[in-house]
Parts: sequence; structure tokens; C-alpha cells
Amino acid sequence: MRKGLLEFCILSIISEGEIYPGDIIKKLKAAELIVKEGTIYPLLSRLKNAELLAYSWKESTQGPPRKYYQITSQGKEFLHGLISTWEELQHAVNQSTKNLTNNE
Repeated sequence: MRKGLLEFCILSIISEGEIYPGDIIKKLKAAELIVKEGTIYPLLSRLKNAELLAYSWKESTQGPPRKYYQITSQGKEFLHGLISTWEELQHAVNQSTKNLTNNE
């Protein structure tokens, strides 16, 4: 489940615009999702192989060229499906736990 949520969060971040993996990690940490680089890179590669992401190389002022990721049209469709699934899951959890919050 965590892997699926991480995929959802990464696609959401990349859907905002072209981004460098280090910046993805910063955004995830800012959202208090603790992630290691060893987790992100294989996931980015898998999403790219699934044609949900693409990348381009850009020159860097701080060293070698960097790989920047962007979401593909297929990735956007997939993300919309994830959003729908998330909303359904969120509703189901809220319905299942509403007695907990009403009894407090």
C-alpha cells in the first residue's frame, strides 16, 4: 500500500511541472514522507518504463547534466485514475471510522 501511495505522491508532484529527483525528495520530506534516494530512483525508472513519465537531460551549473522528469499524457490519465481511487478509499475509511470520531 505504501508503494502505491508513494507512486501517487510522486506522480502528483511531477504533474506540477518538470522536476529533478532531488527536488522530488525535498518535497516528499517537506510533506513528512520519509523517503530514501534508493527508493525513489527505481520507482522513477519503473514509471518511465511504463510510459507514465519521460525525462530530458539539462545542463547544470553545479556539475554534470541532470535528468529532469515530466509526466506524459498516459501518466496524467493514470494519475486521474489514482485520484478517483484515493477519493473512494478516503470516503470508505471516513465511513468506517465515523463512529470513532462521533464518540469522542
